Amino acid sequence: MPAVEIGRICVKTYGREAGRKCVIVDIIDENFVVVTGPKKLTGVRRRRVNVGHIEPVDAKVNIEKGASDEEVEKAIESSGLTSFMREKVKINPSQVI
Repeated sequence: MPAVEIGRICVKTYGREAGRKCVIVDIIDENFVVVTGPKKLTGVRRRRVNVGHIEPVDAKVNIEKGASDEEVEKAIESSGLTSFMREKVKINPSQVI
């Protein structure tokens, strides 16, 4: 299982969105990726993230590179992962900035 790939679901481990799940939409280079929640589903807006600040999980959705938030949301719903994405993950409070 490649850890960083388009469509991989991750948990943000740092920042104000720590503990929320997101989906990798694009890979910029070996250090940065673009993720989205989408915001209305998980509260994570589309942004560039350091790969050291996300933790991949086993789940994956089938999306194209650069998919819009609406396309990502439809892929999550068709995979039956909507309630899984809404769940927050408990993380170490010292990681929240």
